Amino acid sequence: MEVTGTVLRKLELETGVSKAGKEWKKQSIVIDTGNDFNNEVCISAFGDKLKQMQKLEVGMEVSVLCNVYSREYNGRYYHNIDGYFFTNQSNKSSEKIENGEEDMPF
Repeated sequence: MEVTGTVLRKLELETGVSKAGKEWKKQSIVIDTGNDFNNEVCISAFGDKLKQMQKLEVGMEVSVLCNVYSREYNGRYYHNIDGYFFTNQSNKSSEKIENGEEDMPF
């Protein structure tokens, strides 16, 4: 699934230790998709994906590829949206110009 929009907030870095004794890190961002209803989406990143997310700043136009999944606990369902590829869309055209890249027809 792809989510595009403007970064509204970067939430605090969360850390912990799993039952197996492994340390984990998680950070989330909130994106305004511009939709009329339910326009804010909170996307989380874990582990090595944090490096990509940390490059994003509030106000940037971004595109995020993510996994959406649910799990059941005591008869209730909880949803997660985990990002795995983050792209800054704010200056995409200026990056191409600076790098000297041209759009090819193929």
